[in-house]
Amino acid sequence: MARQKVALECLSYHATAAQDDTEKLQNAEIPEASKFELYSFDFSDIHLTDDETCMCVIRMFKEFNFLEKFRIPQQLKLYSLSFAMNMQVMCRYVLSVKKNYRPVKYHNWRHALTVAQTMFAMLKTGKMEQFMNDLEMLGLLVACLSHDLDHRGTNNSFQTKTDSPLALLYSTSTMEHHHFDQCVMILSQDSNNIFQMLSPEEYRRVMRVVEQAILSTDMAMYFKKKNQFLQLTDNGEFDWQTEEKKELLCGMMMTACDVSAIAKPWEVQHEVAKLVADEFFEQGDLEKLKLNEQPVAMMDREKKDELPQMQVGFINAICLPLYKVTAFEIDMT
Repeated sequence: MARQKVALECLSYHATAAQDDTEKLQNAEIPEASKFELYSFDFSDIHLTDDETCMCVIRMFKEFNFLEKFRIPQQLKLYSLSFAMNMQVMCRYVLSVKKNYRPVKYHNWRHALTVAQTMFAMLKTGKMEQFMNDLEMLGLLVACLSHDLDHRGTNNSFQTKTDSPLALLYSTSTMEHHHFDQCVMILSQDSNNIFQMLSPEEYRRVMRVVEQAILSTDMAMYFKKKNQFLQLTDNGEFDWQTEEKKELLCGMMMTACDVSAIAKPWEVQHEVAKLVADEFFEQGDLEKLKLNEQPVAMMDREKKDELPQMQVGFINAICLPLYKVTAFEIDMT
């Protein structure tokens, strides 16, 4: 047990952002949302520096007033000090999340930022925030930032086929469970815990939102629940306040955000598609090398000429049906 605790302490230390990086972000002037086009669905991270990606996250939290709503000091005279301390925790949290993404081609920190920004735009510009309370919106933003933490560039099927330690630990939604565990690990450090001022009940509720939202990014989960969502919307359902319906709505929103690159301007969509293909091809190469198996077409670089056709199939099967009903919900609000 002692050895395990030491190992966890070491892991937590190396997974947490450095103090000097935290202070640099804390002291930086955070630009207005308009500079980064955070309210636009055309947002792109392509031309942003690494520092600016973190500033985008801070600005989104500020636009929701989360620092004030969930960090209200007990005494007014302590406000300046309390806000400064809260800001430091916020900055360290963002940098720690960024640090825990691996430098894979697609499922990396910048993808997480894009997903979080799309959620921000859906809630703000798309007015979906009317269906959510503050805790739920906080949970969704954290879930988006965390939904691919420590992604290795390989999918659940690969984990299962290779009998990876993760697959032995989680029999279903392998990577998604791992992403959530990494999220919990980061938040378990007081220096990163942006939920530290929540009551026990609020903490339970927000972590429930985070967990369910991250698990919903497993495409297998999406296919399992999409018909239920489509049936509700076809029947004119606009009341999403029951717990079951709210989780269903949040799950569909997470998927819509996760694949949102497909709805970006062509130059952005084209660039992201190349990154996705590169990562898929690398997994395909591993399957040939380690498993002596022929990968599926989208992961076989020898079939790269079929990518445009496969991309259209992906859009028609997953993206269009989801975006049509989501847009309808927004139009009816």
